[in-house]
Amino acid sequence: MRRRAFITILGGAAVWPIVARAQQRERVRRIGILVAANPGDTEFQAWVAALLQALALLGWSVGHNMRIDTRWASGNPVDVRKHASELVAQAPDVIVAHGSVTVGPLLQLTRSVPIVFPVAADPVAAGYIDSLARPGGNITGFMSFEYSLSGKWLELVKQIAPGVTRVAVLRDPDLTSGTGQFAAIQAVAPGLRIEVTPLSVRDKNEIERAMANFARSPNGGLIVTGSGLAHVHRDVIVTLAARHKLPTVYWERSLVAAGGLISYGADFLDQYRRAAAYVDRILKGENPAELPVQAPTKYELVINLKTAKALGLTVPQSLLARADEVIE
Repeated sequence: MRRRAFITILGGAAVWPIVARAQQRERVRRIGILVAANPGDTEFQAWVAALLQALALLGWSVGHNMRIDTRWASGNPVDVRKHASELVAQAPDVIVAHGSVTVGPLLQLTRSVPIVFPVAADPVAAGYIDSLARPGGNITGFMSFEYSLSGKWLELVKQIAPGVTRVAVLRDPDLTSGTGQFAAIQAVAPGLRIEVTPLSVRDKNEIERAMANFARSPNGGLIVTGSGLAHVHRDVIVTLAARHKLPTVYWERSLVAAGGLISYGADFLDQYRRAAAYVDRILKGENPAELPVQAPTKYELVINLKTAKALGLTVPQSLLARADEVIE
């Protein structure tokens, strides 16, 4: 063999492992995203964008080493199951799923594809995980609130509308978190001398009937607890609260941006950014069963002054001083 040819072969042998490792590093990973919202929902668009931006900062970019398949399943359970089934069939490396309305159907379909939830109310009580510290299955993520937060919603009603003596609590009775949130509110009600009444949020007609019946008596207020259905019926709930002159506290800012009065809850943009770190760790080989489910670290208080004025309410300066955002 000629010396030059021999050197060329040696050189190729030396370079080949480097090329092979580079190709392995650039393997495209598939990430599914499932949300129970319409594609035009600007709030969900912002949350998904925050996830992708955080992933980019961690070195993941679409078309380079990451492929994204986002499914917008509206709020229809049939659509959610359909999109969940399609995502699982593609065997992605990880699925990001928002809330119980998407997580439940996914877990019925797979116990092997890793799932990360940026938002979920009570994953232990719902049976999704064994414990917060050690989830134990193929799923982990971030809680949307702790139950003690629910009592603060009732305190906010009393602060912004001192004349309220009755409060309806709109919740999804089919969720363990719906029952838990109402129980937490009920526990603090006697100390505030407020009578609380549960209302169901299963569909638009039920919401309209329940809120109209409740509003027939004076001095009423409303709390809207966190659930996928409450987000789906967001515009209906906000419209009815204005129509019936009910001072209302919501669990999340998008309802205040849509015309609601006040919200106090986790910063979902922050939750999605934190979820990106878990996606990154799973893609790099970590097991979701060993990644602890985390509570929110950032909460935000949002007040809509235009809505307060329409309701004839004067927002206390002490409350305005605490607000993270004031919509005028």
